[in-house]
Amino acid sequence: MLDLRDEKEQDGLWYVIQVISGTEEDTMEMLRRQISKELLQKCFVYYYENMRKYAGEWHKQKKLLFPGYVFVITGQVDSLYLELKKVKTLTKILGDKDCFIPLSEGEVEFLRGFGGEEQLVGMSVGFIENDKVTITSGPLAGKEGCIRKIDRHKRTAKIQVEMFGQVIDATVGLEIVRKTIVDN
Repeated sequence: MLDLRDEKEQDGLWYVIQVISGTEEDTMEMLRRQISKELLQKCFVYYYENMRKYAGEWHKQKKLLFPGYVFVITGQVDSLYLELKKVKTLTKILGDKDCFIPLSEGEVEFLRGFGGEEQLVGMSVGFIENDKVTITSGPLAGKEGCIRKIDRHKRTAKIQVEMFGQVIDATVGLEIVRKTIVDN
C-alpha cells in the first residue's frame, strides 16, 4: 500500500497538546516560530466547515473541530516537552503520569481520512428516511454510526469519536436535504 505521508512525518508520531480554549491558533503559530523544525515536524489544528446564514444568504465558515487542542508531529517528544516550557502560554502534552501517549495508528488514520491533508472536515450531505440517517457525500459518509444528534437548523451534527484515549464529542457540518417518512 502506498504511504501518502510526508517523508518528514514518517519518523515522527502524532501527539496532542492541550491549550487554553480560544488560544489554539495563536499557540500553534507561537510553537511554529519558537520551536525548531527538527523537534516540531508539523503543528496544526483541525477545523470543520459549516454553513451560517447572515445577510439573507448562506455562507461557509470554518470552526475548530477540537477546541483546546493543538496537534504536533515529532520524533523527539521528550525534547519537545522541554522546549514547551519556554513557550509563554499554557501547554500540556497529553499522556499519563509516566509518559506522553501518541495517537494510535487508528486515530491518525481516522483524522487523515476525516480531515485530509488540509486538516479541514468539509460539509457532509445526507437525508433522513424513517429516522434512519444516510450520508450521501462528505467525510461522514459511512460513519453514520458516530452521529449522536442532528441540528437541521444549524446544519450540524454532533458526533462521538474515540480520540485522545477517551470518547470525545465534536461538531461537524451536515446538510440534510430531505426528511421523509415512508409507511410500510
